[in-house]
Amino acid sequence: MLARWNGFTRFLRDGRVCLTNNSAERALHGIALGRRAWLFCGSDRGGQRTAAMYSLIVNAKMNDIDPRAWLAGVLARIIDLPQTRLDELLPWEWKRLHQTTTAA
Repeated sequence: MLARWNGFTRFLRDGRVCLTNNSAERALHGIALGRRAWLFCGSDRGGQRTAAMYSLIVNAKMNDIDPRAWLAGVLARIIDLPQTRLDELLPWEWKRLHQTTTAA
């Protein structure tokens, strides 16, 4: 313990350091709950698609966006959007564009 004393007492020197890892555990809670369901994705390809969708949903949540609203907006716009403008559908861009159209 003495060899790691600086790491153990870091929170005393820096008030931004959290004493617990509760926020990290809460972030991983959804993954742990879905683990059994994801076991039966049907195939490796199905598992990859599930991982991609989960990544998109978590990304939307991290950007303070309702994942259902974002996904509905993306699915409504993606068919008519040229490939050169697909970056507009990313959560942070979608949020920015959605806020400007709502404010106008």
